[in-house]
Amino acid sequence: MAAELVEAKNMVMSFRVSDLQMLLGFVGRSKSGLKHELVTRALQLVQFDCSPEVFKKIKELYETRYAKKSSEVAHPQPQQHRSPEALSIHSSYDRGSTVARTSISTTNIDYPALYGKYLNGLGRLPPKVAKPEVRLVKLPFYTTLDELLKPTELVPQNNEKLQESPCIFALTPRQVELIRNSRELQPGVKSVQVVLRICYTDTSSPQEDQYPPNIAVKVNHSYCSVPGYYPSNKPGVEPKRPCRPINLTHLMYLSAATNRITVTWGNYGKSYSVGLYLVRQMTSAELLQRLKTIGIKHPELCKALVKEKLRLDPDSEIATTGVRVSLICPLVKMRLSVPCRAETCAHLQCFDAVFYLQMNEKKPTWMCPVCDKPAPYDQLIIDGLLSKILTECEDADEIEYLVDGSWCPIRAEKERSCSPQCPILVLGSSDVNGLLPTPNGNGENGKATADVVDLTLDSSSSEEEEEEDEEEDDDDEGPQPKRRCSYEKGLVSAC
Repeated sequence: MAAELVEAKNMVMSFRVSDLQMLLGFVGRSKSGLKHELVTRALQLVQFDCSPEVFKKIKELYETRYAKKSSEVAHPQPQQHRSPEALSIHSSYDRGSTVARTSISTTNIDYPALYGKYLNGLGRLPPKVAKPEVRLVKLPFYTTLDELLKPTELVPQNNEKLQESPCIFALTPRQVELIRNSRELQPGVKSVQVVLRICYTDTSSPQEDQYPPNIAVKVNHSYCSVPGYYPSNKPGVEPKRPCRPINLTHLMYLSAATNRITVTWGNYGKSYSVGLYLVRQMTSAELLQRLKTIGIKHPELCKALVKEKLRLDPDSEIATTGVRVSLICPLVKMRLSVPCRAETCAHLQCFDAVFYLQMNEKKPTWMCPVCDKPAPYDQLIIDGLLSKILTECEDADEIEYLVDGSWCPIRAEKERSCSPQCPILVLGSSDVNGLLPTPNGNGENGKATADVVDLTLDSSSSEEEEEEDEEEDDDDEGPQPKRRCSYEKGLVSAC
């Protein structure tokens, strides 16, 4: 065992920065820092936590590091064709130990580009000249605790349309404890999660999550579910897929064992990058509480904003004396409880923060429902003045801000009745002054029956009905003269 430790330390001492970063990333340690810091970290790993898997990884990195040099020594090329890099490699090899020479000369392993050319099979190693890195947008419902794998480009290995890219990593004991001790958001879903995020490979600005075509994610031996498409009800519009972080926690080994993730993706010309993060998922209630703590705008500042909006513009010919603001949320058509709007919005109208956060928790769009412009979480503010108005004005659904910053309630007028002012008269009733009972209407017990005039029927329909009634009584009473339309004689206006 002591000999293996010495051999492992010698191999670590000969590693380059990229090799040290791959070794530390394999065990979940931090990969940032200068070379001497990485070497110290790696030596401590060998001294205190050198498991068989770690020792095997060190040997693989070491043999990959010198495999190419061994082939160049066995088949030397003419001196004039050697590059300066090849010369430096050979000089460094000549200064190696005897043990290293023996192990390289006896090995004839053709290692793939998994460790030498690509980082965990996902992307190229960073070159010596630092390039801008791919950045992902911050998600309000996810707080990043650790970065397990920086956004790394998915590089196709061949010309096939369907590509596979593997990644191997292990969680540290601290990370495992964070996951195990976290609360459950719902049965089987922990608040602390390991998530996979995918985006376009674009370094110009922070990128939103975007899935490649034909994506599939396999964790160890099981496939992970990926969000499906939203159905589209509009003809000719393709359904959209909500691109969110993919939770891998329930399929991972929550121990020191290594986890293998394989991303299957369609290679159709666009370049994608993936990253692994340890995050804490937040709820809409937690974001609302945070907003109430740090996002309330003082009523006096809101009052000054109202004055600024209503200030007389010398270039304008129209003077604005007031602006109306509804106390009803445009999202759910209910009275506001937590009036909220984005700092970047130009309007004074607010929406309810409770429902806005709940809707974005289900389907994140972060668009203002008033002006339809972006309203991200970090730009939201709670209107302190309108919050105060809501407590003082409970019997109105609308208010008006005045030029001096004051306000007055606007109470809706009572709706006028749509019923006619003139009552419907019942012909033949003795209660109607000036009207006599209908002479032809004989009801039961000799009492006159009341004829109700339906003003929605035209004269032709009335005549047809009367003719049908007369024909039914022809056998008993004999022929009678045709009766004229009843409402011509008996209809009297009550106005």
